[in-house]
Amino acid sequence: MSRTADDLRRNLRRIDGRGYPAYRDLKGTWQLPQFKLMVRHVQGDPFAAPSRVAAVLEPARAGFPAATIATASRRTGLSCLLARTFAARARNARPGRAGSGRSGEVAMTDPGQVVLSNTAVILGPEGTVEARFTVGLPAAGRRVLGRQAEKLLLETLPGLVSATLMHAAHDPAEVHRHAEVNEDADHLRSQLADRGLVAFIADGALLPRRSGIDDRPMDRGRATLFTSPPSLQVTLERLNGPPLAGMGIPRGVTLLVGGGYHGKSTVLDAVARGVYNHRPGDGRECVVTDPSAAKVQAEDGRSVAGVDISPFIGALPGGQDTTRFSTPNASGSTSQAAAIIEALEAGTRLLLIDEDTAATNFMIRDRRMQALVRGDDEPITPFIDRVRSLSEDAGVSTLLVIGGSGDYLDVADRVLAMIRYRPRDLTDKARVVAADHPTGRLAAEAEARWPLRHRVPEPGSVRPGRGRHRRHIKVQGRTAVAFGDDRIELAGVSQIVSWAQTRAIALAVAHARSHMGDQVAMEDVLAALEAELARHGLDVLDSGRPGDLALPRMQEVGAAISRLRSLRVARA
Repeated sequence: MSRTADDLRRNLRRIDGRGYPAYRDLKGTWQLPQFKLMVRHVQGDPFAAPSRVAAVLEPARAGFPAATIATASRRTGLSCLLARTFAARARNARPGRAGSGRSGEVAMTDPGQVVLSNTAVILGPEGTVEARFTVGLPAAGRRVLGRQAEKLLLETLPGLVSATLMHAAHDPAEVHRHAEVNEDADHLRSQLADRGLVAFIADGALLPRRSGIDDRPMDRGRATLFTSPPSLQVTLERLNGPPLAGMGIPRGVTLLVGGGYHGKSTVLDAVARGVYNHRPGDGRECVVTDPSAAKVQAEDGRSVAGVDISPFIGALPGGQDTTRFSTPNASGSTSQAAAIIEALEAGTRLLLIDEDTAATNFMIRDRRMQALVRGDDEPITPFIDRVRSLSEDAGVSTLLVIGGSGDYLDVADRVLAMIRYRPRDLTDKARVVAADHPTGRLAAEAEARWPLRHRVPEPGSVRPGRGRHRRHIKVQGRTAVAFGDDRIELAGVSQIVSWAQTRAIALAVAHARSHMGDQVAMEDVLAALEAELARHGLDVLDSGRPGDLALPRMQEVGAAISRLRSLRVARA
């Protein structure tokens, strides 16, 4: 027999004034008038991480029309609207001091501008809504404040649920808009491959952000909206609106050139984030990119484990084997070479590179330096000598921001210039310039070999445990994770968009051990993990069913595994 709201009220009055552990009696399911309240974890102390709870609404109570939940894309768009609304309302509803520690706090993970499958709000295909959040159970010192808890759980929470998780709480047009815009973004992205494109930026897109730490769009009054150059304009179909015109970036090698502060890096960033959908009104909701795209950069000091960087780095002084290169302290050039190979290992078909974050000696070696330093004294084959082979032999395109090396004009399929935040196709002019101003640079003679040798991660080297704890994983912001006795630095993995995604990545690294074994290559580990997440959802990563996970890509999971300093690999 299910416990009711009256049972919960009696329980809270019974434990009023007792020691804080008495709150453990709340664990379980309570049937309230509007929803089921599921208390899954009770904090042991008012100063500890708050209790984890969920509100589950039946389809008839939630009331969302069938059309808004008809596809997975629509449900994801709508779930992010509900999570964003609940999170904001909970922040604004926080009382002043309501007791010790985190007493009275209600919080949900906010999806932000990006739309990802998440565990904050899960919408079932039949219309069930499960919202997961945390609650700080009220205490005075370390004693239960039962009356305050009664108000919190039986008045404040039902009010939040009514105001955020039901169809009646929202403008019906906005509900349909969030569902349809997300579905349209998925549909736009699905057309790229058949059209020979790696990215699409709609005319009228608002690309600039408010700042480097604020992902919201720049105010429209200050921004220049995107317009495609006529030569690259394409039209893609939408399911819920008229066809959409914009700039299509074809496969191959594309340069983004132009003066400083004219918008090159902004375009590259928009393309990098175009692997994800964006909320309506973000400005980038109609910017879509090949979902495998990876932005790579130099990362001095990172760990590298058994990566075949020989296409870029040849014989090193001391005879170190670069077909299985390992180091705890990579240089700029070796780290960037490793990042590219690791991205290919994870299935990347589009590399995104900004010269501002690249190693100069990895990107280019001009004619004067070639004359000064003999070829057999230079182990680096620069990226300029491999970018065409990547495209033609490996099927991997490159979008490259370049402002200081005209040598790349010789290897580009097309050249786009950003001039006062507007793109121009300067491909024809670039070819004339390249012909009129030959550099005399000598291309590398040795051909690259694709595909590369496969790495086999050893499961025993992926150690999430610490001491008596089978799993000790703590996310320290978006860019760092304490993982067992190790630490994973992710600052150079720039397409991670949130703390929730970082947490899912860290848990996925631990879970990936179950797919590792003798002769199982890294790419097969990642493919098996991706398939498992597609079948069973994010809850497979944490049996506690938390509400703070957002779906990661295998590019970022692979990057995190590769940055484990404990990682050891064999060869398939």
